[in-house]
Amino acid sequence: MQPTLLLIAVGLDLFFGDPRFLYHPVIFIGQMITTFEAQLRQRFNDLRLAGILLCLAVLLVTGGLTGGLLWLAGAVHPLLQAGVAVYLAFTTLALRQLHKESQIVVDLVAAGELDDARRALSSIVGRDTAHLNEEEILRACIETVAENSSDGVIAPLFYLCLGGPILAMLYKGVNTLDSMVGYKNDRFRDLGWASARLDDLLNLLPARLTGVLIVIVAFPLGLNGWSALKTMLRDARKPSSPNAGYPEAAAAGALDIGLGGPAIYFGRRMEKPTLGDSDRPITVDSYRRMVHLLYASSFLALLIGVSLLWMLRG
Repeated sequence: MQPTLLLIAVGLDLFFGDPRFLYHPVIFIGQMITTFEAQLRQRFNDLRLAGILLCLAVLLVTGGLTGGLLWLAGAVHPLLQAGVAVYLAFTTLALRQLHKESQIVVDLVAAGELDDARRALSSIVGRDTAHLNEEEILRACIETVAENSSDGVIAPLFYLCLGGPILAMLYKGVNTLDSMVGYKNDRFRDLGWASARLDDLLNLLPARLTGVLIVIVAFPLGLNGWSALKTMLRDARKPSSPNAGYPEAAAAGALDIGLGGPAIYFGRRMEKPTLGDSDRPITVDSYRRMVHLLYASSFLALLIGVSLLWMLRG
């Protein structure tokens, strides 16, 4: 992707977030997944095979439509193609939206409105939130910001630099599949297996890159960079996910807090490993420092990506 177009796309994300007045491609991907899932469940008894076909179908349609739209725009005028590329790239990024949605929860906590905070939190995390106390709500917020700094920002930037809007949109297709069918429960364990494994593969490099970037930016932000490095090296492989532990462990070390621990999903208690050390209580200020890490690591990733794109063009 041209570096100037990438910078414009990031600027649009920072300014607008996810604007409600524009149709979002991820909404279409989600609707497509729901439709294909229902049809494949009816036609196949082997749910693993159905899940593989679901993944292939979603990627073929997503990649085909993205490539076709760019080709059609280019046939009309190069400027139109550039505009479409910027719009598609913009919709793969979620920096502003991640901050906005988590900030709503934290503002409610700060105001003492914990019931409303729990309800708002339920829209951005997968765990059950009905009985979380104040610190548990803040911990969940920080965890989702740390994990999604990779999934929602740095991974899309990585794929935009690597293969432009087509590759980034394919990544969003896999990421959306994983968020909708990649659960390890009775309904989705077999159907979502292929999507979850592919999502793990595509996040392998971005998640580790995010962890390293968090370590780097922790130093100039006045946070505990050495602890971020030590904690990432020690704890990143503890979770069952091969990727989520890297940004979360780095963030936990940088903030000198403990993340992870027991959580309830779909009514069942899961004993998740603890990342980091509980040297400090988790407060609203801990969340604010996490937001600083989010923006600083994202801008560093953008700087590296744009620099490499300009070097390759030269």
